[in-house]
Amino acid sequence: MDPTPNAAAIPIRVFVVEDQTKILKNQLRLFEGHPDIDIVGTALSGEAALVEVERDQPDVLLLDLGLPRMSGIDVTREVKARFPKVEILIFTIFDEEDKVLEAVKAGASGYLLKGATVDKIVEAIKEVRAGGTVIQPNLARRLLRHFRVEPDTAPVPTEPLPVAPSAAESAPAGEEASAHEPLLKPLSDREREILQLIAKGVSNSEAARLLSLSKATIRTHLEHIYRKLEVTNRVEAVTEGIRKGLISV
Repeated sequence: MDPTPNAAAIPIRVFVVEDQTKILKNQLRLFEGHPDIDIVGTALSGEAALVEVERDQPDVLLLDLGLPRMSGIDVTREVKARFPKVEILIFTIFDEEDKVLEAVKAGASGYLLKGATVDKIVEAIKEVRAGGTVIQPNLARRLLRHFRVEPDTAPVPTEPLPVAPSAAESAPAGEEASAHEPLLKPLSDREREILQLIAKGVSNSEAARLLSLSKATIRTHLEHIYRKLEVTNRVEAVTEGIRKGLISV
């Protein structure tokens, strides 16, 4: 759903989870003087985070993966199960790509490398709060390889698949259902174009700039894509797009 006209004036409620006190203090110091961000709470462990998140109801959770006892991946899975509206942005280091992959599969909306500038962090927070995803291209490619259904495991039928009359009548010219798997509501050319950009790891802001559209329009198109593909996030949308033969990688 698009934000209300005065939504930009409302600070994004952010909760930070980091087990090292010194790093946590440095992170909090970064946000001083940024009126768009409201730090509503912090936690030094995953267990404490679950208790505090329920109380504070943040918009975005900045989460360190390397937590003691309860891992960041487990926290991600639990938070998304209990508080699905909370967006999760992972803080990671260079050698944690496998863990980041697991966190994204568990429901995280993206990740940032520790040491990122405050402007980059704030931009990422705004991106995931608006329904976007913050994933670097190298990890996006790994995600696609992980979720991709190879041709020999998903044979394409030689005969055209039947399309229900209602779907055929409502489909724009050239938008027939894919031979891989029929779509009840085919994606428009613009939706396929946006889905292809998503597969390349492009953010909402970048997609808006490339297509000369507003970010609100991109979000609306994404909502339509998710609904038509019966998914809830970008990773699932790209996976389904590949599986149904709607996009190429």
